[in-house]
Amino acid sequence: MIFSGNNLPEQPNHQPSNPPSPPRSLAQDSETFQITDDLPQLLDILPGPIRQVLQRHPQRDKLVEVVLDLGRRPEARFPNAAEYLSDQPVTRADLDYCIERVGMFSGDNRAGIERTLHRISAIRNRAGEVIGLTCRVGRAVFGTIGMIRDLVETGRSILMLGRPGVGKTTALREVARILADELNKRVVIIDTSNEIAGDGDIPHPAIGRARRMQVARPELQHQVMIEAVENHMPEVIVIDEIGTELEALAARTIAERGVQLVGTAHGNRIENLIKNPTLSDLVGGIQSVTLGDEEARRRGSQKSVLERKAPPTFDIAIEMLERQRWIVHENVSETVDSLLRGRQPNLQVRTVDETGNVVVTQEQAAAPALRPVPFTGTPLTPGLAGKSSSGWRASGQMTPVPPARESFSYNPLPEPPLPFISERQQFDQLLNDSFPALSEADLSAQLGTGPNGEDLPLHVYPYGLGRHQLEQVIQTLNLPIVLTKDIDGADAVLALRSHLKNHSKLRLLAKNRQLPIHAVKSNSIPQIVRSLRRLLHLEDVGVEEPGNLALLYTNGDDDEIEALEEARLAVEQIVIPKGQPVELLPRSAKVRKMQHELVEHYRLKSTSFGEEPNRRLRIYPA
Repeated sequence: MIFSGNNLPEQPNHQPSNPPSPPRSLAQDSETFQITDDLPQLLDILPGPIRQVLQRHPQRDKLVEVVLDLGRRPEARFPNAAEYLSDQPVTRADLDYCIERVGMFSGDNRAGIERTLHRISAIRNRAGEVIGLTCRVGRAVFGTIGMIRDLVETGRSILMLGRPGVGKTTALREVARILADELNKRVVIIDTSNEIAGDGDIPHPAIGRARRMQVARPELQHQVMIEAVENHMPEVIVIDEIGTELEALAARTIAERGVQLVGTAHGNRIENLIKNPTLSDLVGGIQSVTLGDEEARRRGSQKSVLERKAPPTFDIAIEMLERQRWIVHENVSETVDSLLRGRQPNLQVRTVDETGNVVVTQEQAAAPALRPVPFTGTPLTPGLAGKSSSGWRASGQMTPVPPARESFSYNPLPEPPLPFISERQQFDQLLNDSFPALSEADLSAQLGTGPNGEDLPLHVYPYGLGRHQLEQVIQTLNLPIVLTKDIDGADAVLALRSHLKNHSKLRLLAKNRQLPIHAVKSNSIPQIVRSLRRLLHLEDVGVEEPGNLALLYTNGDDDEIEALEEARLAVEQIVIPKGQPVELLPRSAKVRKMQHELVEHYRLKSTSFGEEPNRRLRIYPA
């Protein structure tokens, strides 16, 4: 959409006795902007040779600043170039000549020329003597806020952001004039460095009917802000360069009293304020909160997240990327909340075209990636929070496998609602995706006969192993194996290695009956699975064996599911592909045993370390 351009604003009615030079129109946009720069007054404070060069310079109307450093050649800076003004270096007499013709330097080493907007900044040595001057041209540009005129008229507080030199103070000056002259509001400007209304006791006419309060020392700006509200009944407070925590708190106090705020702060984007602890209160402040399991699952985030602490001081934020390209955040609360949740907000970009019209475009944020299944484990204890925050888990690189029910394909036909899937069912589904169990068809295709040519199912005589665990593995993996208590009817013997060494009678019976003996290293689920698969000739070196980890947990409660899921993700996404060790969250002894068995399933090593209740697993690469 397009907003019509603004007409040329009228000059203020009350002209001073020594009025500034008449306005000039910008060549590239003569229908929109007018400029008053009072350049002759600035040239008058410069030494004669330097002044004469600038008076004859063809680009003097675009002059940005003049730099005078002791012992160096004087330099003039323009928007896209810089050039020397003389071959003679600047002397101390040249600096004294300039200092005598400007006002008093304040605590921030800034001075001005009375009734103008020019700024002279000093560089001092350790003894406090001036050894350099930066003479910056101050211009009153009328019509610069045409891009945000509609926002200014809403009465909401506005914060302008941008790099130095992009025109924040110029826009602030024009906002004050529009509010005072055209909207007839009581406007008070807090002018710390006399940049907005110029040097001297009489303010520059560029601010219109707005009143100006000067600040004796920069560190007292927050006190003058409160004083303006308490003593002068303003409807609008204009502040330039909010830079300290006290000033940010004073701005919040003013906003809570119902006064419209218009201010500036250094920072290219609103993200800079969020990361700046001194100024973050301008956008509401940031605090760390712990979410409940359901909320963390709904958001797809960790349980400890950053959130906005309070309503923002400024309702609208404007990022001044260039002089005629601004990004507007009409709802700072929504923008900050989106950024803290890792989402890019939709941007409203305002530019000025060649005809002087304001063009507003909406840039949609990039579509977020598929939301991963959140890890909802219990948070770390305070003693371990700092240690875990720098690991792989905190970096967000442990991305779970997305649920199978989420689809990327587009189906134009309406689909029936999906049935509710509990957390345990969802975890079982994830396990099946990662470790698919063999179907009967797969088994029949891979298995023709047993290890000695016998027909399946295979009858196995177990010794020293838990029968319940064996039956659970056989049933879960759908293996063609039958356990028998009669060694005479068995096709093979499966025995625990430690028991087999001390049982010579069993070895003799198996030898007489020509039964193969398969030793199991330990009475754990992964070792049992590996031995049964080896018994059926399913062992394939170099290929990770499939399995169903649902048989690893006993009760199937949330803690067991979360612990196994955490270990699985750590192994599959960090330890195996990256070859790096990983520490898991503290767990109980029973749950750690299950995690050890899962790690052993991958043929990796793991150890438990730490003291209860913070004892946890560390998984090592192969």
